[in-house]
Amino acid sequence: MVGQNLFDGPPPTFLPTDPAEALLAGGADPDSVVRGHPTSSLAWAALSDQAWTEGKVVESYAFARVGYHRGLDSLRRNGWKGHGPVPWSHEPNQGFLRCLRSLGRAAEAIGESDEVDRIGVFIEDCDPSTPRD
Repeated sequence: MVGQNLFDGPPPTFLPTDPAEALLAGGADPDSVVRGHPTSSLAWAALSDQAWTEGKVVESYAFARVGYHRGLDSLRRNGWKGHGPVPWSHEPNQGFLRCLRSLGRAAEAIGESDEVDRIGVFIEDCDPSTPRD
């Protein structure tokens, strides 16, 4: 169970609701959502996934990298100290975790194996139940 702390590790981090979520759920174009909400990891994740679907691996990597860094900023603002649980089950965390997953996928596609390994460990640290596809 994510969130149960038996070893005095850091508590789980729960990000606030992302305003881009409603726009994306309503079918808004990820590019326009990013322009309106450039700090949204979820919007960057959607843009990364769109680029990936279009076969634009390098663009997907770049979009995921931006969303990953925006997510790190948000995590830190919300008490995260660089490690510890970031539960997938908490929907606002999913934008960051999707960017992390997309970054790993694109890193693998361009042969950046050290990054793939690092991201795999990071996902496990955040939440091993994070979907891998």
